[in-house]
Amino acid sequence: MTTLTENPLAEDMTEKYVSENLWRVTLRRLFKQKSAVVGAVILAILVLVAIFADVIAPYDPIQQLVGDVKRREAPCIHLLGCPAEQSQHFMGIDGNFRDLYSRIIHGTRVSLFIGFATVGFAIIVGTLLGAVAGYVGGWVEDVIMRTLDVLLAFPSLLLAIAIVAVLGPGLVNALLAIAIVSIPAYARVIRASVLSTKQLDYIEASRALGAGHGRILFQRILPNAITPLIVQATLGIAGAILEAAALSFLGFGAQPPTPEWGAMLGGERNQLFSAPHLVFFPGLAISITVLAFNLLGDGLRDALDPRLRR
Repeated sequence: MTTLTENPLAEDMTEKYVSENLWRVTLRRLFKQKSAVVGAVILAILVLVAIFADVIAPYDPIQQLVGDVKRREAPCIHLLGCPAEQSQHFMGIDGNFRDLYSRIIHGTRVSLFIGFATVGFAIIVGTLLGAVAGYVGGWVEDVIMRTLDVLLAFPSLLLAIAIVAVLGPGLVNALLAIAIVSIPAYARVIRASVLSTKQLDYIEASRALGAGHGRILFQRILPNAITPLIVQATLGIAGAILEAAALSFLGFGAQPPTPEWGAMLGGERNQLFSAPHLVFFPGLAISITVLAFNLLGDGLRDALDPRLRR
């Protein structure tokens, strides 16, 4: 008679039930943390702003305004006492006669795309390299990990600048550079998780039942080893947005007239005292976005920590 542990279908159903129960408990723990809830709410608002940027923004973020507007005009809201004869712009006018509020709104879409695209690419490549290194071991692991260690030997921002200097300035090249320098971190996390997971009893049982290496790695090990990667990815998006802003600030990232927050800071950095709103609002947008991902990442780390589970 076939026992429960010898039945692959029963084994799959058991693992699926345990996984779903784990995520249910994790979500409950996550939403019990006020900081994580605040981060999730801010992130949800940012995502909605990015999706509906064309509807929310009152002006085109690239086109120059015509009419009675002044260059680097200060923020003006009539309800707060702004003179009626002055044009109404919530965050003022930049140095090229464009509405800063509209550019900040559209910059949300650009920055979120940067964060998700770079981290997504880095996770895919890093997970494959780290999983293969941890599962196969031997000289394959040595070649992969020593190559990644070389990348880790350089400061990430300096290495990204060097890559962009070779490829040429631009948003796409900046995304590629940030993704490349982020790969080692994800590869090391998933390798460590695979090394600990592949020694568990149910992995040995799968081998005994004749499961192939591909099935064991991608259907047994990775789904149970990917938890630390989720936390790393959430925090990594914040880092990617900061690095992209730094590259754009230095002129290596998004090029004018793309509404990217780092490029806005770099273009108006000399106007800190004469027109502080041109520096304050992009910097505030970057800070709020990074804070949201950090709060959510810290909450996920606590919710997924097995030492805190009952």
